[in-house]
Amino acid sequence: MSAAEKKVTRGAKRAAAAAPKPDARTERWRAHREQVRADFVDAALRALAEHGSDVSMDDIARAAGCAKPKLYRHFDDKTDLYLAILDRVQDMLWDRIMSRVNLMVDSVADLLRVGIEEYVAVVEERPEVFRFLVHGRMAQQTEQPERALEVAMRSAVRVARVVETQLDGQNVDTGSLELTTYAIFGAVGSATEWYLGANRTRAELMTAERFAEHVNTIATAMLDAVSQLNNVVVDVRKPAHLAFATV
Repeated sequence: MSAAEKKVTRGAKRAAAAAPKPDARTERWRAHREQVRADFVDAALRALAEHGSDVSMDDIARAAGCAKPKLYRHFDDKTDLYLAILDRVQDMLWDRIMSRVNLMVDSVADLLRVGIEEYVAVVEERPEVFRFLVHGRMAQQTEQPERALEVAMRSAVRVARVVETQLDGQNVDTGSLELTTYAIFGAVGSATEWYLGANRTRAELMTAERFAEHVNTIATAMLDAVSQLNNVVVDVRKPAHLAFATV
């Protein structure tokens, strides 16, 4: 190592030594607070299973075995709790999807199919959670406008970021990609409202399998239409990093 390089290394070590170290107590408190918040979200899901989409903060506090003031010590307001539940559902769905796919190998068609299958499976397992996120009392009382779109957009951003990574170096309008994912997730959210609502009043219910087929067809058609608008060809038989090409 040259003298100059040694000098730079010594300077970096001194800077690292001088940098403030994280306070252990602060880190422990942060970890504790995150765990307590997670425990409250667990309690909220239990309360939803028992009371349905109109679950209240009192119901959640009872499910957690504590007084309501403690709940408010860990969440700023109902909106904060609502979004924490939303994040948990998204993480649950995301983990299920990612456990079944390989982004470098699976085709775009397979990614869409698996994503929609897992989404419909979670809707079937926890319909009260999706009703809560869109129409529940807490959703109506929070300050979040357009709850169905909020659910869709948060998921859309996550998907768009993953696909952008796969498209690195290609001449693809990532803004248009994000718009497409927003549109697809928005359509899926609206379709879910119908599936859990109007569909339940029909003489012949649409099955989960048929619903998944419909949603998959809608999503694929939207992807194709928006791609044409942007002069992009999408070969859904290929993996995402190979499927997109500009005309």
